[in-house]
Amino acid sequence: MPKDDEYEDESPTQRGTHAAPARLNAASSDRPLLTVLMGVNAGQVFTLDRDETSIGRGRDAHVMLDDLGVSRRHARIVRTEGRRYFLEDLGSANGVFVDGRPIERVELRDGDRVQIGAAFILRFGLIAADEEALARRLYESSTRDALTGLYNRKYASERLAAEVAFAQRHATRFSVALFDLDHFKRINDTHGHQAGDGVLRVVAAQVQKVIRGEDVLARYGGEEFIMLVRGIAPKGVGAMAERVRGAVERLSIPWESGVLKATVSVGVASLAECGPKPTAEAVVALADARLYKAKDGGRNRVCSLDT
Repeated sequence: MPKDDEYEDESPTQRGTHAAPARLNAASSDRPLLTVLMGVNAGQVFTLDRDETSIGRGRDAHVMLDDLGVSRRHARIVRTEGRRYFLEDLGSANGVFVDGRPIERVELRDGDRVQIGAAFILRFGLIAADEEALARRLYESSTRDALTGLYNRKYASERLAAEVAFAQRHATRFSVALFDLDHFKRINDTHGHQAGDGVLRVVAAQVQKVIRGEDVLARYGGEEFIMLVRGIAPKGVGAMAERVRGAVERLSIPWESGVLKATVSVGVASLAECGPKPTAEAVVALADARLYKAKDGGRNRVCSLDT
């Protein structure tokens, strides 16, 4: 790791003409943040409250940007004495850019735009603590379903488009699984809508435990959910969907009127099944058709390419 005095000797020509670097004194209430401006995480904020903040696709990254165009250890931001912030490229495959210029190491200024790979643009800035809290609440409300805490349909749709585009560019595997609760109206009619809400919350939490950390689970409609799955062969996605179905079937959900049970029907489709120029709409439509086939076949089952 370079020493602080190496940063001090950096030539101004390495950056071109810029405003003076941001300075934070100990009494300042401003907090250094990265805000995602472009990418599937648009609006998300990350506080730079460590001496070293890692950026990458890896699950251990402090700033996790979930796109295959981002290296697992892509970059880091180092905080030095005097609360100065230096961005370093960690030998990433697709590079780090600040205000359009490729960099290896550079001191960040308030307002700098940082590009990580091809898909993400982040802004480095100073913001008051109350504004930071508001930004976090706005991001959560714009991407999360209030009842289940899962991603909402808007986020899932944006992520779906990004995943399909990436899979086409890089010839990688991508699949969609749609599932919904069987006879959900009966639960609402018999036990009340609060019971229905409780079932949705418990089922969402259970499915989240079954799938991989890199898979996206979202509430897609009233009792309908969508899973976005990358990097697995269609047969493997079918097996994952079967684990989801079994995990829900085994649930016993305590309620004031007695223990509630639930099952789900699942439709699975892969991008490779949708022709030479597949679209997000095509893969969802195929998964939806298979979901209805699972319903027509008796419910509480998975319908995929092999079933």
